[in-house]
Amino acid sequence: MHIMIMNTIHRIFVMAMLMAIGCFAQASSPKREFRGAWMHTVFQDQYKKQSTQQNKRYICSQLDLLKKAGINVVFFQIRPQSDAFYKSPFEPWSIFLTDGGKAPEPFWDPLSFITEQAHQRGMELHAWINPYRVTSGAKQQVPPGHIYHKHPERFVKYDGKIYFDPGLPENRTYIEKIVADVVTRYDIDGIHFDDYFYPYPVKNLPFPDSKSYARYGKGQKRDDWRRDNVNKLIQSLNAKIKSIKPWVRFGVSPFGIWRNKKSDKRGSDTNGLENYDALYADVLLWAEKGWVDYLIPQLYWELEHPRASYSVLIDWWNNNAGQRHVYIGQHTEVTMKKNDLKPSAEASQLKTKIAMSRKAEAVQGNCWWPAYSVTKNFGGIADSLASIHHAEMALPPEYPWISSSTPEAPFDLHKDHNELWWSAPAPEGKTDDCIKFVIYRFDDDSTFDLDDPSKIVGITYENHIPVSTQGYYVVTSLDRANSESFPSEPLMIK
Repeated sequence: MHIMIMNTIHRIFVMAMLMAIGCFAQASSPKREFRGAWMHTVFQDQYKKQSTQQNKRYICSQLDLLKKAGINVVFFQIRPQSDAFYKSPFEPWSIFLTDGGKAPEPFWDPLSFITEQAHQRGMELHAWINPYRVTSGAKQQVPPGHIYHKHPERFVKYDGKIYFDPGLPENRTYIEKIVADVVTRYDIDGIHFDDYFYPYPVKNLPFPDSKSYARYGKGQKRDDWRRDNVNKLIQSLNAKIKSIKPWVRFGVSPFGIWRNKKSDKRGSDTNGLENYDALYADVLLWAEKGWVDYLIPQLYWELEHPRASYSVLIDWWNNNAGQRHVYIGQHTEVTMKKNDLKPSAEASQLKTKIAMSRKAEAVQGNCWWPAYSVTKNFGGIADSLASIHHAEMALPPEYPWISSSTPEAPFDLHKDHNELWWSAPAPEGKTDDCIKFVIYRFDDDSTFDLDDPSKIVGITYENHIPVSTQGYYVVTSLDRANSESFPSEPLMIK
């Protein structure tokens, strides 16, 4: 990446920021915080090598490890390159799951399975989709049954790889159909796109969309036309998702730089590749228009990277978040390999990066890339998250533009054997359905402070939970947009 040298003023700014957050880093974690992790499937050969039962056990073990580390939202890549890690009526099974696009034997549906298992652990599941990519290398073959074989004229080849042509309206309609099918048939909490829109540019190799530009450009500058193509896709997808299930979040994790200041006075003090100009992704517009529910900019650099400083960029995104949520995309290995800045003696930048994200008022959490590095405890990250930074449970953020109502409170708390049980209205397929529950325990009945995350002892999609500790228990409901109810009547357990 193309990056510029940080000047002395910026160095002083960074050190002042680190000193300012020194005490904050020790503060208890917030009750509401997005704690995500990306489980990618592209170029992950373990799924193809393992049997159905081995894959199920593997996914369960990954979710268990992520939950132990305090992760509350999982992104599972279900369409790595216009193929499927789920039973799709439109696209072949992924070549990273089976050979030649064949259905797995014995049959299983990875998306259905991981959604159910994530919910059993009180975690959200967002289905991660790549919109345009068909192949990731010149030697890859498009599997049988792919739409490419029926309509090759709708695709382009760039740098040896095959892509949907983003300039064709029929391709936007097709991708919308894929997303609508997933939202309709699966009990997911979100649809997620990563940073791949128009492909990352190759020097001196123009993207081959002259035919579609000649047909649909209508006098626009080509760069503006390309951005408009992506804008239309994002706008139409959000409208389609919300028309089917209004509570399903739509989010994007863009490359970490929107624009550099030298290109736009609103840009960041950086000197790297730009979303707006290279990938044709005007992500700020999407947030301003309400076409996305969250952005997760990928700030995969160290705190004081000379051309794309994490410190500069988190401050920029905090100031340009608009009316939608912003979570920070964190690179696990970069974070754990890099020493903290002096005078800190920390061997990693984990503590400071999390502290910065919590100090930034418009930032509501973090997401870790890749999930597999977290589950492998790279550099001790899982241990640090579990024992320090995520030692207390957190609820994912609520989305007031999706739901402004308050769900019904649970009732009829009672103990049966070693479990706490309660009742709640049955879900009716509405946004304000009571679908998840938060269990709090207090030592006495002098005060029930529901803002204290240390009192949370469980988050579950079930209506019961094991209990073994004496105390006063109350339960609240969360609706599909994470709005929380008033507490139930307390129950004392001796």
